[in-house]
Amino acid sequence: MKGEPDIWAVIPVKETTAAKERLAEAVPRHLLPGFALAMLEDVLTAVARVRGLAGIAVVTLDPEAQALARRFGARILTDDAQGGHTAAVAAAARTLAAEGRSGMLQLPGDLPLVSADEISLLLAVRRAAPSFTIAPSHDDFGSNAVLVCPPTAVPLAFGDDSFYPHLRTAQACGIRPLTVRQHGIGLDIDRPDDIRAFAQLRSPTHAQAFLERHGLAEPDHQPNGAVA
Repeated sequence: MKGEPDIWAVIPVKETTAAKERLAEAVPRHLLPGFALAMLEDVLTAVARVRGLAGIAVVTLDPEAQALARRFGARILTDDAQGGHTAAVAAAARTLAAEGRSGMLQLPGDLPLVSADEISLLLAVRRAAPSFTIAPSHDDFGSNAVLVCPPTAVPLAFGDDSFYPHLRTAQACGIRPLTVRQHGIGLDIDRPDDIRAFAQLRSPTHAQAFLERHGLAEPDHQPNGAVA
């Protein structure tokens, strides 16, 4: 099934000054905002190349994230932007539903390896509405990409262990969930081990370039942020 013209990508972004504090073992704290923005740029780059999407909505109050999003022609939403990932996505879903949009694709801003082809596949394989398509994290704990048609058909609740609960929630809503595992979507950067595994791939991404520019992608880089 081809992508319909009124499915929107929704990317919630917290304030970059408080971004990714769990990565402090691998990235010095003063560099975390820049790294978060580099990953967001990778996600926006991929999403902007997907022809089957009507648009991009970034849910954030962060000025730098807003400026970056506007470079990609993204719409800025601010309702519940400080309420956490779940609240931000729920607010965006309500907005899109009120506008009569047919679907919402939720993506976090920490998937530097996501590709336009992976996103296009999610759009292509989705079932007729009401439908629920999900791409989990590599460990089957997180819900890294969720396509809901219509946007409020299934209430979403994110956390460290949301994948299987989302499957059960969809089923409780009378919808048979479709799981699509994707390599790029599957690698979200949440922990120091994630960043080390990502850096070893030497990908042509903004996030990789950021790590290399600051000497954080070398084999002898130390967890405390020093370089041996």
